[in-house]
Amino acid sequence: MTIQAKAIEQIWQEHIFQGSWVKSENPSFNIINPATGTTISSVPFASVNNVNSSVEIATQAQQSWKNTTFETRAKILRKAAQLFEQNIQTFIEWNVQECGSTLLKAGWEANACIEQLYMAASMPMASSGEIFPSSIPNRTNVWQRVPLGVVSVISPWNFPLLLSIRSIAPALAMGNSVILKPSEFSNITGGALLAWLFEMAELPEGTFQVLSGESQIGEALVNHPQVNMISFTGSTGVGKKIAEACAKQLKKCALELGGNNAIIICEDADLDTAVNNAVWGTFLHQGQICMQTGRHLVHRSIADAYIQKLKEKALALNVGDPSAPDTHLGPLINAAQHQKVSNLVEAAVNNGAILECGGKGENLFFHPTVITNISKDDPIFTDEIFGPVAPVLIFDDIADAIEIVNSSKYGLAVAIHTARTAWAFELAKKIKSGMVHINDQTVNNEYHVPFGGMGESGYGGRFGGPANFDEFSQRQWVSILDKGIQYPL
Repeated sequence: MTIQAKAIEQIWQEHIFQGSWVKSENPSFNIINPATGTTISSVPFASVNNVNSSVEIATQAQQSWKNTTFETRAKILRKAAQLFEQNIQTFIEWNVQECGSTLLKAGWEANACIEQLYMAASMPMASSGEIFPSSIPNRTNVWQRVPLGVVSVISPWNFPLLLSIRSIAPALAMGNSVILKPSEFSNITGGALLAWLFEMAELPEGTFQVLSGESQIGEALVNHPQVNMISFTGSTGVGKKIAEACAKQLKKCALELGGNNAIIICEDADLDTAVNNAVWGTFLHQGQICMQTGRHLVHRSIADAYIQKLKEKALALNVGDPSAPDTHLGPLINAAQHQKVSNLVEAAVNNGAILECGGKGENLFFHPTVITNISKDDPIFTDEIFGPVAPVLIFDDIADAIEIVNSSKYGLAVAIHTARTAWAFELAKKIKSGMVHINDQTVNNEYHVPFGGMGESGYGGRFGGPANFDEFSQRQWVSILDKGIQYPL
């Protein structure tokens, strides 16, 4: 089955998805194409009353969903993967026009979602617990996983499909119901299309819902007593507020937050490979990625050559219409983000930095930027940029480079380029980072490997592979005796 784009669009322009499409009288939010500034669609925002009714629906739906067989859950998730594959072009096109993704980035994200769904489909048939010995004769101790209940997923606009599905799919696989709150900048790509997907996959009504809206909808979900877990991907500032609210309720939360990720180029690095990796890690999706390579630390002996090659590569990248096959960088998501990046670059130059290339952009576009002659305390180096900027800092001793990397409040991803891989493996143990990639770049994700950060980059667990089982369930001890025993009282 393929999406009939116009038919489904008429539904999402007038309805919200509470397990089925419900007519809404709520105010609508216009969907703007960031590359053109034109309005391309609209969706009605949910209200706090909708949140309350959705939680009730999800709570009821979860009671039956958790008791379905593993074959049933696996079959539905496989069907969702198949439907995604059949309609991949629609997902790609909306990601391009709504979120400013290039065709390359949108295609990679779509295929990654399909893999995530297939991986989640294998989860229901995995072992659900462990058996422990007992000091009491004839007792069996079972430590089993049970669902959490209602899981709310609050997802961002930069990877609106992947960063939603990586929580939705394993949460459903473990027997939870899910309420998704997409970013207001990805209501269609990260919201309405996923509603259609799981509806067509024949997920039982109410087990998955989508509530579009601004921060008050997310706050209502976080504070609702019947929402048992929050899975949030977004800024560190918002993540801290969610952590505080969840802590007061003793509510589980998984937070994947910001990053200011470093690439370390050692004196024996393969320079061409290092530059190629740095360009990908820095400029992919206009640098609007939590794993973006935002800090370049380069050994002094090769710094001049590295900067020259990096500059040449940056100047060769095409900036423009993200729907064009030869475009490397599309627009930034909105004017506020464009202004933030511009301000950081301008302030650095005013402080004495050298602008090697870029540093400007018309409308919401921003040209690939390489900036040098900076200090380790410059905001262009210490802050998360979320834009296509490569700040380069020179180091003389690897110990100093590691100290600079670890001085960040973030700890998401680090890359090291060197010919000494065994040495780099040992070096990784000294680095405060949830992920370290040797002779690669910082933007990495493999569906079966647990993903997450340290420090202010993450809190509450990991996503991916075996981590998903415990992330989206809770443990219960059940002891069994065929015949009761007599205690000495």
